[in-house]
Amino acid sequence: MPRYRVNLSTMVFLLILLGATVILFCGWYIKLNPLDCTSSNRKIHVVLLSSWRSGSSFVGQVFGQHPSVFYLMEPAWHVWNKLKNSGAQALRMAVRDLIRSVFHCDFSVTDAYLPQRRNVSSLFMWSHSRALCSPPACSLTPRGHLSNQTQCLQTCDTVGLQEVQEACTSYSHVVLKTVRIFELESLYPLFEDPSLDLRIIHLVRDPRAVVRSREQSAKAFVHDNAVVLEQRNVPAAEVQYQVVQEICRSHVRISERALRKPTPFLKGRYKMVRYEDVARNPLAEISAMYDFVDLDMTHQLEEWIYKLTHGKGKGSLKEAFEITSRNAADVSQAWRTTLPHNKVKRIQQVCEGAMALLGYTTVNSDEEQKRLDIDLLAPREPYRFTWLPQKPEHSGKG
Repeated sequence: MPRYRVNLSTMVFLLILLGATVILFCGWYIKLNPLDCTSSNRKIHVVLLSSWRSGSSFVGQVFGQHPSVFYLMEPAWHVWNKLKNSGAQALRMAVRDLIRSVFHCDFSVTDAYLPQRRNVSSLFMWSHSRALCSPPACSLTPRGHLSNQTQCLQTCDTVGLQEVQEACTSYSHVVLKTVRIFELESLYPLFEDPSLDLRIIHLVRDPRAVVRSREQSAKAFVHDNAVVLEQRNVPAAEVQYQVVQEICRSHVRISERALRKPTPFLKGRYKMVRYEDVARNPLAEISAMYDFVDLDMTHQLEEWIYKLTHGKGKGSLKEAFEITSRNAADVSQAWRTTLPHNKVKRIQQVCEGAMALLGYTTVNSDEEQKRLDIDLLAPREPYRFTWLPQKPEHSGKG
């Protein structure tokens, strides 16, 4: 049998070449299949992406009360509040960088937006996070129990954010809710970050219901409206229509980018959810969202969700920003009996493409609008839509 001799330098070269090949292959594979390469012990990061008055506070609480989740409601609020004279386009990278830092449980980024002497209560709507009412952030609520927002407000405010950071690192999931992102492209670096396992839940709602709900709390949206409209001088009567038009356009942009021709790293990482589907079948829809981000439904959460979605009435004006027990199906239909038909027609005009894409049927008369036996929620038919002109019909300088 012939004998082959390989000198030492050749052997070292071959080993280096083999190692480099393995590294290059793994890097390529991870980039194309990021979810397949993640360890079961890795933290999962979720952006609950929605718009104002679309049920995102409720869905956020569905995640926030889960025992495996560290949840923050609207961290991007701090960016918009600090830089309130800017437009949404200019702020999107600052929002992205804040989200990235929070996903890494690094709260030093908040130095740019919070008071110099900060408490846990410096974080926007902090008491909506069960994780900040539980150890290690606070001893009030045992982990695995549902938190009480009122008790948390009274008990769990502490100096500094060290406990917040420690709490963040102790959970398997970090979920951030935001209504201040209008496209997916600014989040691409987060998808490509090998240290993050990012999922997007895109929550949408019938724009007619959105406008009706926003009208009930109009003063609360003055600042945000200006940012959405890029500080343009818009006649007061036109503001709500131009804002909802921007919201509708963003839903189309995001959905098209994620579903029509997604980049490889978006595969399996995006899920669209309609609020109306959640209202009609809350346990099934929420269970599907949990499955999407690898969370288990618990019996305690099932009971809590049922009570919240099977209450009486539609909620009072005082409860507009609170999570209270209501009849979710009634809430989703409330616009049909309260919103004047002339407003409905205008909303349908400025959101025509988005409504077709998302499966919201238009109404052609006041009578049809108020006939609740007519179902206006249709199966979604992707990509059968047309873009509206960039300038709305009644735009102008005030």
